[in-house]
Amino acid sequence: MAGRSEPRASASAAAAPAPAPGLLPPLLLLLCAAALIPRGGGQNLVTEDVTVVEGDVATISCRVKNSDDSVIQLLNPNRQTIYFRDFRPLKDSRFQLVNFSNSELRVSLTNVSVSDEGRYFCQLYTDPPQEIYTTITVLVPPRNLIIDIQKEIAVEGEEIELNCTAMASRPATTIRWFKGNKELRGKSEVEQWSDMYTVTSQLLLRVGREDDGVPVICLVDHPAVKDLQTQRYLEVMYKPEVRVSKNYPVQGLTREGEPLELSCSVFGKPQPTDMRWLRVDDEMPQHVVLSGTNLLISNLNKTDNGTYRCEASNVVGKSYEDYMLFVYDPPTTLPPPTTTTTTTTTTIPTTIADSRAGEEGSIRTVDHAVIGGVVAVVVFAMLCLLIILGRYFARHKGTYFTHEAKGADDAADADTAIINAEGGQNNSEEKKEYFI
Repeated sequence: MAGRSEPRASASAAAAPAPAPGLLPPLLLLLCAAALIPRGGGQNLVTEDVTVVEGDVATISCRVKNSDDSVIQLLNPNRQTIYFRDFRPLKDSRFQLVNFSNSELRVSLTNVSVSDEGRYFCQLYTDPPQEIYTTITVLVPPRNLIIDIQKEIAVEGEEIELNCTAMASRPATTIRWFKGNKELRGKSEVEQWSDMYTVTSQLLLRVGREDDGVPVICLVDHPAVKDLQTQRYLEVMYKPEVRVSKNYPVQGLTREGEPLELSCSVFGKPQPTDMRWLRVDDEMPQHVVLSGTNLLISNLNKTDNGTYRCEASNVVGKSYEDYMLFVYDPPTTLPPPTTTTTTTTTTIPTTIADSRAGEEGSIRTVDHAVIGGVVAVVVFAMLCLLIILGRYFARHKGTYFTHEAKGADDAADADTAIINAEGGQNNSEEKKEYFI
């Protein structure tokens, strides 16, 4: 921001700073300035505002455009002369000359404090004199950042209160909350004491088992500091989490005569101390072996059917998980159905892999047997038909008469038949035709 100019009433007023201890006699400065005032215009003073963090170094620059060797002077907010050209009348060693020329007077102020904040004046002794000011703003980062938590150890489902306080900052800081990488919204209150601000932000958080061990972070957003934060890790107690798994058989069905092994895994905070197996709505079979978190049945039978529960508890509460056992029939092999024809015999063996697939296997076996029977009947019928047709044609083979045997049917014996046959021939010879 460019410096602001303040017109002065006269050259004598501009050249006469207020007397103060540690300064040269004002009359001597006035005489020196009056002797050096040029009679010309066209010069301009330029400066900028300065923002600095408490304890750092602030640099004030008074620059002259189109300089013609006019005298430059720097004054503090109390209008005490800090530098007159390259001479420092003020006995404050924190001010040091950085650069002096006809066009610039640059001064540094080390170890800046809040009391140094205010307007600093650049004066140029021309006719008429010029004056502009630059403002130094001092930033103060929070001195302490504290998180207070309502309960050190929370129970799953509870709502807890956290408060983060940033003390003695300038200007007032902004507080942001994070749970892990997720930003949360809090409610802030600001208190002002003198020139300092204290900010307190409140966060209400309902916790679950997934929040155990997760950091809650209070982050400060302030122009005087970067990455200033503090955090607290949540400690959440929760009731047990129970998981029942089948160790054997790993895959497939639980069958009669085979073993079964179940395992129970339990997690909780605090770690559950009471864990047990039980059978829902019935007594545990006597042949069941319980070993730690495992349940073992070495030889399953149908009386073992039922619901088996793994139950665990801690100071927070009780949890369980059930395993429903159904014992299937052991694997069986059905007797092979046989289909016989006049030429071949086909045997179809079918083995039932398990009781659940037994009904389907039986249906498939019956289907195959029916199909085989139908085929056999059809083949047998065709063979019978062929035999009947063969015999029919064999019996009618050669049944026809010739004219040569005509008259033989009425003969009493063979000789008569021959005579009749010859007579027939003579008769045939008597039938003659004559052509004229």
